[in-house]
Amino acid sequence: MNTETQIPTDTQVTWHIACAVSDIPEDGGGCAFIDGKQIAIFNFARRGEWYATDNECPHRQQMAVSRGMIGSHEGEPKVACPFHKKTFSLKTGQCFNDDAYQIKTFPVMVRENLVYIGL
Repeated sequence: MNTETQIPTDTQVTWHIACAVSDIPEDGGGCAFIDGKQIAIFNFARRGEWYATDNECPHRQQMAVSRGMIGSHEGEPKVACPFHKKTFSLKTGQCFNDDAYQIKTFPVMVRENLVYIGL
C-alpha cells in the first residue's frame, strides 16, 4: 500500500517513521511521539486514507485525540475528542462545532508497510 498526501511545493517537510501500518487499527487511531510531539495517526480504512493531527485537544488540553471516533461531517473526514465530543476536520484541523478551536494537521505517507509523518 502506498498512500501519500499532497504537500505544497513551498513547504519544507522532514519525514519521520512513526510506526508500522499494523500498529494503527483500521478505522481507528493511535499515537506516536515524534520530535518531542504527540501525534495522533488515523487509518481511515473505509475511505482508504491516512491522517495525522496533534494529539492534544485544545478544548481541555488533554492528550486524547488519537482515541477519538472517526467519521464524516458533510463528506469531510473528522475525529471527535473522546471526552467532550469536539469534532475536528482531519484535513484542516478546524473544529466543526466550535470555531474557537483548531488542531494542527500533518502530512502522512505510507510506504512498504511503514507510516511516515511530515513535520
